[in-house]
Amino acid sequence: MNAVIATEELLLEPADNRVLANLCGQRDEHLRQLEQRLGVQISNRGNHFRVMGPAPAAGLGARLLRELFVLAGSERLDPQRLHVFLQESAVNERLDEADGGAPGPEESEALRTRRSHIRPRGPNQRAYIGNIRSNDLCFGIGPAGTGKTYLAVASAVEALEQERVRRIVLVRPAVEAGERLGFLPGDLAQKVDPYLRPMYDALYEMLGFDRVARLVERNVIEVAPLAYMRGRSLNESFILLDEAQNTSVEQMKMFLTRMGFGSRAVVTGDVTQVDLPRRQLSGLRHVMQVLQGVPGVSFTFFSPRDVVRHALVQRIVEAYEAAEKAGDGSAGSSDDTVSGPQPA
Repeated sequence: MNAVIATEELLLEPADNRVLANLCGQRDEHLRQLEQRLGVQISNRGNHFRVMGPAPAAGLGARLLRELFVLAGSERLDPQRLHVFLQESAVNERLDEADGGAPGPEESEALRTRRSHIRPRGPNQRAYIGNIRSNDLCFGIGPAGTGKTYLAVASAVEALEQERVRRIVLVRPAVEAGERLGFLPGDLAQKVDPYLRPMYDALYEMLGFDRVARLVERNVIEVAPLAYMRGRSLNESFILLDEAQNTSVEQMKMFLTRMGFGSRAVVTGDVTQVDLPRRQLSGLRHVMQVLQGVPGVSFTFFSPRDVVRHALVQRIVEAYEAAEKAGDGSAGSSDDTVSGPQPA
């Protein structure tokens, strides 16, 4: 079926050459980025713009140009900032709407920590935060760069500061490709720290280095390898298991049964980056099948559309995904044949 081609014309006022130059970018690179993302053609003469393409995309392009014009008046735009803006605007989801109309404003309360307010970018991040707030056990599954771990840590910090939990427990399996703890220098804490660095970095950004150090010293924040969770029962805690694709089935069951009264758990991972020995089933893949439909448990699936790092990261993830679907990818996990729920 041929799409209906439409032309949208708009006049951006007040005319300001500085703002227009910021909006368009060097050699119109921002306009070309919009064209590529929306599948439209954009031309302009001064502050008069014309967007031509399929009706839904042309209408959306005009709305986004108006929003970007306002944004360009207050901050400097670059390709990375434009990529983040498009993610926050849920471009793909809005294009999927048959009538081409913009969805109603979907206000979502930001995650509030002492040092910052963190807004979700796109519908999947909004759904993820909502699931964390409303379920005792939440899974965030998808590729790198989608904000799974960062938002989970932010949710934990918010819960601690609002006194909904008494402590934060951050857990990660100490499993990496071709590396073993015994060959790393230092004591146990020094061996494990590099594996937990992403969670430390998020904590430092939200709480500050000194406060994190004090909370760790008082055991209000505990960062631990998964192996040290066995036999424990954690009450009134926010528990985060990161890199869960590197857990075995037994380890995943062990972790999930650590939850005590008043506790909440978030599990994050990417089933396309499993570092377990070949032919060992990932606990994350297994639990996706076992816990589907269980009350109090939610799953949020991220896709390459949700990547909020450098725009190239999104294209890399999409290329790997396409190669694996074509049967050409050799970077998959050791249990590629195991099926499970797919991202929506």
